[in-house]
Amino acid sequence: MQEQYNPQDIEPKVQAHWEKNKTFVVTENPNQEKFYCLSMFPYPSGRLHMGHVRNYTIGDVVSRFQRLQGKNVMQPIGWDAFGLPAENAAVKNKTAPAPWTYENIEYMKNQLKLLGFGYDWNREFATCRPEYYRWEQEFFTKLYEKGLVYKKTSSVNWCPNDQTVLANEQVENGCCWRCDTPVEQKEIPQWFIKITDYAQELLDDLDNLDGWPEMVKTMQRNWIGRSEGVELKFHVQEHGDLEVYTTRPDTLMGVTYVGIAAGHPLAAAAAKNNAELASFIDECRNTKVAEAELATMEKKGMDTGLKAVHPLNGREVPVYVANFVLMDYGTGAVMAVPAHDQRDFEFATKYGLDILPVIQPADGSGLDISEAAYTEKGLLFNSGEFDGMDFQQALDAIAAKLESEDKGRKTVNFRLRDWGVSRQRYWGAPIPMVTTEDGEVHPVPADQLPVILPEDVVMDGVTSPIKADKSWAETTWNGQPALRETDTFDTFMESSWYYARYCSPQADQIIDPEKANYWLPADQYIGGIEHACMHLLYSRFFHKLLRDAGYVTSNEPFKKLLCQGMVLADAFSYTNEKGGKEWIAPTDVTITRDGKGRITTATDPQGHELEHAGMIKMSKSKNNGIDPQEMVNKYGADTVRLFMMFASPADMTLEWQESGVEGANRFLKRVWKAVREHTLKGAATSVSPQTLNADQKALRRDVHKTIAKVTDDIDRRQTFNTAIAAIMELMNKLTKAPQTEEQDRAILDEALRAVVVMLSPITPHICFEMWQALGESDIDHSSWPAFDQKALVEDEKLIVLQVNGKLRGKLTVAADATKEEVENLGLEDENVKKFTDGLTIRKVIYVPGKLLNIVAN
Repeated sequence: MQEQYNPQDIEPKVQAHWEKNKTFVVTENPNQEKFYCLSMFPYPSGRLHMGHVRNYTIGDVVSRFQRLQGKNVMQPIGWDAFGLPAENAAVKNKTAPAPWTYENIEYMKNQLKLLGFGYDWNREFATCRPEYYRWEQEFFTKLYEKGLVYKKTSSVNWCPNDQTVLANEQVENGCCWRCDTPVEQKEIPQWFIKITDYAQELLDDLDNLDGWPEMVKTMQRNWIGRSEGVELKFHVQEHGDLEVYTTRPDTLMGVTYVGIAAGHPLAAAAAKNNAELASFIDECRNTKVAEAELATMEKKGMDTGLKAVHPLNGREVPVYVANFVLMDYGTGAVMAVPAHDQRDFEFATKYGLDILPVIQPADGSGLDISEAAYTEKGLLFNSGEFDGMDFQQALDAIAAKLESEDKGRKTVNFRLRDWGVSRQRYWGAPIPMVTTEDGEVHPVPADQLPVILPEDVVMDGVTSPIKADKSWAETTWNGQPALRETDTFDTFMESSWYYARYCSPQADQIIDPEKANYWLPADQYIGGIEHACMHLLYSRFFHKLLRDAGYVTSNEPFKKLLCQGMVLADAFSYTNEKGGKEWIAPTDVTITRDGKGRITTATDPQGHELEHAGMIKMSKSKNNGIDPQEMVNKYGADTVRLFMMFASPADMTLEWQESGVEGANRFLKRVWKAVREHTLKGAATSVSPQTLNADQKALRRDVHKTIAKVTDDIDRRQTFNTAIAAIMELMNKLTKAPQTEEQDRAILDEALRAVVVMLSPITPHICFEMWQALGESDIDHSSWPAFDQKALVEDEKLIVLQVNGKLRGKLTVAADATKEEVENLGLEDENVKKFTDGLTIRKVIYVPGKLLNIVAN
């Protein structure tokens, strides 16, 4: 064992050992308990960032810990390799997405290996390879045959100048990111999967996900958005019935107008002979509105001239095209009750429409709708036969009446919409459908899959190469000329089932059921909370599709979910001559601090005085990302990993401080030094508990308390930072403990072995080396230390002595000492006597095993 800890010597050697011995390669073993640990796979952007490092370090710690528990642990890795960033990079670098992606994969793979992550690289795949997406294509065709896939016309962002569809992220301030042309909304045919068929099950099964954060489950519940209400019809003369859905049927008698979306067929019909209305509809359709913006946006509308007949009282109300009604939500039409809906209130106030109150507070307090709508549930009035009813009574009665007159019915609705999987981009898996000359659409037969995406292409930054190359789409179906679909899959398709493919990456079907059912569901999943709704919901949906197709028997893909927090770093800038901000990398900034550690001045190498923007999320735009490779080269992978796990709870934001990294490095050097000095003295004997003195028993008790705490912190609580803090505290005690007797060395030997194994999931390279120095062979095949219950039993208790609530001394008593014995010993304490001399003892308060307080005056 070298005198100095040198990670640059240790880490490559240990990594070579893992690779040579295939340490982390696993196969199914029905006789061994499995543990499947998965971190969300990376997009091959070119370099790892600290967010990656944090995510993958957490996963590696969990995996290594479970392996030391004797489990058969699978920890795979792969690449989420399709997507728009590759296209953008290809245009910028004048290359094709494929070579750029594959080069990045190789570079990032090397970075992952340098950090010592224990992956089963035999299971690696990239989602852009045909051997992966081929099975996704086949599964899609099976879903089509089952009626779970359909095509319909839907709205997209369209750049009229570039003649291309834009992703939402390519629309900047309503304009094309390339040419600044105002973006239009265009209706084009797109493919959808019927996730709504599973909406209720997706909602119900959240209750079974005990290992998921409550916040994520709440976000999914809200996203699915189950509501119970009434579907009813307003008749529009010469246009038939207009269907609306409402969760507040109790307010039905207060309807004063009906709002419809710009894309509603009734709006188009009304605009045929109304140029002004047609122009307004175009304006609405070309203003992309997210659902989240509805509450704050300016409400705009136009009267169609049509009248809708109220289903119960027969009153005619105007029909307005309103910009706050979205075609994608509900029926594209809403009944407007301005007195009891704030959005409707604002619209009615703006356009001078009637506001008719029909709900009043149940507590009898006055109703005031002069400034805002009254949106609480209460008692009905101005509602004829329904007057005096509360919400539930009114819902039931109004629904019953509507149903009896065939004008409505109770129904359950979901906010969730079917999954649109079409993308008009190039770098994605081709959708395996063809259209024959007669206009019929057919799935590509299994023996003609995969439909391979050509990789040797030229990107012009405008049109998808497979849309530009007409010959690529030409094919045949059942001997007839046909055209391939030139849309590609949403990349969420690939990431929704990758977890299952890891179980059998070489299988000649989408997954091997036997292997999948051994490993699934995954025991631990780790990734950012930003994926709470889309990715995690789609993965849950895909798992249920796999189950219903007979591939898996479980209902959910992931048992336990940990959402790691963001990594923050200092950000510094100065204002350039043009008034713009220039952001300087924190590693290039010279800082001075005051006595409390606060930044007082900051300058860059050119001498600019910099403004400190505080700790913010690492990003390229603020140039405050820290290169993990630079930190590994400087301090070693183990130090970086230790800092990542210690600086903050895993689910909270982590503030990157190089001083903290230096502190982690110093701690590892202390452990190294302690192990080295201990081993230089030769082998130690085993601990003989019955021969230990009081101090030795106390130290050994601390050792086993630490083992118990660290085990619980990593396994159940997943508070890795407190586990590390406990090990650090123990090391402080060990370095101060005497080493004069044989049993002192025996306890230290036992303790250091425990410390090395407990640290090994976090800092595996240094612990591999120290374990060998302690006379053992391969720490990766050792066992997690068990705590000795007997060692935790205290022979003695330390009692705090107080007189009138003030500390006056301490007393060591036998653990089983009675109250009377403790009181007698306490009253005889010299310091207690000193402070009670001449006083009358009124009361003695004893907190068993902790405190004795003597009340005297």
